[in-house]
Amino acid sequence: MNTYHIRFNKSRGQTGRGTMDHVWRVFEEEKEYIFKNLDINVPVKSEKDKNGVDYNITCQGILTVDKDTSTAIIR
Repeated sequence: MNTYHIRFNKSRGQTGRGTMDHVWRVFEEEKEYIFKNLDINVPVKSEKDKNGVDYNITCQGILTVDKDTSTAIIR
């Protein structure tokens, strides 16, 4: 099982940051994914980022990617 940190994509639509529909940033260790949709089927909790400014959610599970719908599925 891995730990995931999930944030709203404030830079969506900018170069390299997905389209305006790519609203979720999912971090798995040092790797970042950008998705349009989330499907989380495990307990989640809120946390603040390292600087104590932005709120995120975090959870533990296994990530599956549905590329057709740009969905992060965490179970």
